[in-house]
Amino acid sequence: MRDRSIMLRRMLPLVLILPIAACSGPTAWDGRGSSLGAQRPGATGQDTSPEALYAAGMEELNAERFQRAVQLFDTVEREHPYSAFATNAKLMSAYGEYMRNRYTEALGALDRFIQLHPAHRDIAYAYYLRALCYYEQINDTERDQRTTEQAMAALQDVANRFPNTPYARDARLKMDLARDHLAGREMVVGRFYQNRRLYTAAIGRFRRVVDEFQTTNHVPEALHRLTEIYLALGLTDEARRTASVLGHNYPGSEWYQDSYALLVDGASPAYQDRPGFFRRAVGWIF
Repeated sequence: MRDRSIMLRRMLPLVLILPIAACSGPTAWDGRGSSLGAQRPGATGQDTSPEALYAAGMEELNAERFQRAVQLFDTVEREHPYSAFATNAKLMSAYGEYMRNRYTEALGALDRFIQLHPAHRDIAYAYYLRALCYYEQINDTERDQRTTEQAMAALQDVANRFPNTPYARDARLKMDLARDHLAGREMVVGRFYQNRRLYTAAIGRFRRVVDEFQTTNHVPEALHRLTEIYLALGLTDEARRTASVLGHNYPGSEWYQDSYALLVDGASPAYQDRPGFFRRAVGWIF
């Protein structure tokens, strides 16, 4: 979590951090988040101004005490709704929930922020953080991929709305990874059908990978699986055409070597101990 915190904080809009400087003057609050944590807001001698509460929230974030930070930012919004700090506090509260892996709460807060402040100077960051909430909930390829599709849509929204920002550049990278993940899901299901000789269903899955996920690294295997299925069905010409496409686009691929061995007597398949799909895919997404 610490690496993620450092990475995402680097992308925090500077304006969300700068207000702390305004709180450095003399005040009854001693400048430590722990002081506010030890007392309830409103206790005698405690500075509960929006500036002090916001600064305390930022200090709690820096210390990775995210629950306390969210409480402080929520207090700013609740008790000082018309202050200059209230709007930023809404966004920082969502960030704190995200860092706690409370994605549903973070998404709710971000959706409200986007709806209420569509022209805010940090609206790009709000959309980006919203996309990350979906992205980090992506399941492995053995499970339902609805969240992956939601992540793709949210990341595409960032890239479309804010094309020349660092958020868009990172969103496009994550979209490529999410697209590869969706293709991986199709391959898992296609192999399942193929192993059970449900060839029509398997062909549909593998064709989708070839047609809709052309930039992913699953296409060579999909073409090889199609070659295997066409041969199993006695469709030798179709198998040769598919293998030709594989050889033309991926001439050095081990999958092409396997397909070639199926079609040409005496040809050897690729070595058999190459990593399986999951070993090849380890660590690709985060």
